[in-house]
Amino acid sequence: MSNKSNDNGRAFEYACIKELESSIAAFRPVVINEKSIEASKRAWLSISNEQQEKLIIASKAFIKLLFDAEPLILEYESKSDIVELSINKDSDAEAGDVRDIIIKRAEISWDVGLSMKHNHFAAKHSRLSAKIDFGKKWYNLPCCDDYWARITPIFQNLCKLKEDKCAWHDMRDKETSVYMPLLDAFMHEIDRANKLDCQIPQRLISYLLGIKDFYKVVSVDRKELTEFQCFNLRGELNKNGRNCKAKVIIPVADLPNEIISLRIKPNSTNTVEMFLNNGWSLSFRIHNASTIVEPSLKFDIQFVGVPSNIITINCQWNNCL
Repeated sequence: MSNKSNDNGRAFEYACIKELESSIAAFRPVVINEKSIEASKRAWLSISNEQQEKLIIASKAFIKLLFDAEPLILEYESKSDIVELSINKDSDAEAGDVRDIIIKRAEISWDVGLSMKHNHFAAKHSRLSAKIDFGKKWYNLPCCDDYWARITPIFQNLCKLKEDKCAWHDMRDKETSVYMPLLDAFMHEIDRANKLDCQIPQRLISYLLGIKDFYKVVSVDRKELTEFQCFNLRGELNKNGRNCKAKVIIPVADLPNEIISLRIKPNSTNTVEMFLNNGWSLSFRIHNASTIVEPSLKFDIQFVGVPSNIITINCQWNNCL
C-alpha cells in the first residue's frame, strides 16, 4: 500500500472516530483514548481540506445504521457507564484482531469493532518468501518439504537479481519464471493441507477475517457512498440492550468446511481463485510491491463472494448532506 493510500486510510479512521464521538455524545457520556489516535490524527492533518470533507461525509453516512444494529452503543445505565472509543494498534492485527476502531463499554464488558477501508476492498496483503511459512501462519499447519523445494530456487534467483538492482519491469519472463510456479506451489500446498485437516477452510477464513466479529466500513469516493458490511461469524454482533432492541437484524453467517475448487483464474498469470461451500469465494493476486526486484511478493487477497446472510448495505452520501 502506498504512503498516500495509508494516510487516507488512517485519516478515515480519525474522521470516523471523531464523528462517532460527536454522535454518541448527544445521547450519553463518551471519551476517546487520545493516545491511540495519534498516528491517525497526523494522517488527518496531512491531507487536503477537500479530502477531509469527503471523509467526514463518508463517516456520517453509516453511523445511524450502526446505532440501529448495535443499541448497546447508546444505552445509558449509570454515570460510571462511559463509552470509550479507541484505534487498535498494528500489533493487534498481527495477533488476529483485524478491527481498526473499537467501541467499548467496560462496565458491561462489551465492545464492537469496525474495520475501516478507503477505496479498496482487500482482505489481506499477505506475503510469500523463502522464509515465510504461510501454512503455519494462515491455518496452523506448516508447509511441507516439497513446497520449500519448489519455491527456494525461485527466491534464490530473485536474490541475485536484487543484487544486480534489476527492476521488475525489466523481467520479461516474470509471469512464467516467478508468478506461475509460485502460485502452482501455493495451490499444491493448500490442497495437501486440506486433505490432511478438514478444518483448513474454516481456519483460512478466520485468518483473513480475524478472531473477532466486526463491521467492515468502506469509503467508495467515486460512487459517493459508504459500504457497510456485517461479518457476524460467531454471533458477537447485534446484541440487544436491556431496554432497547436492535432495529436492524444481523444474521450469523456460516463458515465454510469444504474447498470445492482451487485454480488459476482463466486468462490470468498472477491470480488464484478459490471456491468454497456456503457461498464463499476468494481471489489471491500475486504481485511485486516494489520497483526493484526483491525476494518477496505480496498477495492482494479479496473476497469475490460471501454468504447471502453477510449483509451489505450501501449508505449514500447525499442522504446525510
